[in-house]
Amino acid sequence: MKRIYPFIAVEGNIGAGKTTLCHRMAQHAGCALVLEQFTDNPFLPPFYEQPERYAFPVELFFMTERHKQLSEHFSQPDLFSNFTVADYFFVKTLLFAKNNLNEEEFRLFQRLFGVLNATFPKPDLLLFLHRPVEVLLQQIAKRGRNIEQNISPQYLQEIQNVYFDFFKNEQETPVVVLDLEDADFQENDENFFKILNILEEKHPPGLSFRKLRP
Repeated sequence: MKRIYPFIAVEGNIGAGKTTLCHRMAQHAGCALVLEQFTDNPFLPPFYEQPERYAFPVELFFMTERHKQLSEHFSQPDLFSNFTVADYFFVKTLLFAKNNLNEEEFRLFQRLFGVLNATFPKPDLLLFLHRPVEVLLQQIAKRGRNIEQNISPQYLQEIQNVYFDFFKNEQETPVVVLDLEDADFQENDENFFKILNILEEKHPPGLSFRKLRP
């Protein structure tokens, strides 16, 4: 795999396949991995039951843990790899908070985020795995995490909208939205290598769209 981009962040909605793709890339290319430890968030299960009550602590915990993880990774470079792939980018913290918090909470959250966001590099390329909401629901059901089984189509659509609102204003980082539909890249090598080929291309700053299937 050509290393045009030293730091690639793979993003997408819940159930899009971010972590699965990152694992396959690490196995294939030997890159350093940064994977979100979402199961460590003690506020996540009650958040799905009572989102208004637990939104602020769940987002604050995610932000501080992501900041700690990225800070540790970039302060201690991997001697065996100069190529990093992460299954999130730090701005995700702000996007989910914008969707989940009330106006006053989000204003406070933004101030905290601004301080933390200044301390490590942005991704050189952001790949967004896009799937229709109905496919996301199928993926979520398939992997069978109990805390995710009550996620609504409306919530997934809201998350997707927040991402795209952000992407429209991104002018510096190349953002590639890859339309996967229901394509499998975990078992299907052809699909996986098509994705790698896209990552080996030079992409202009800002938003662009690609389809995995013609």
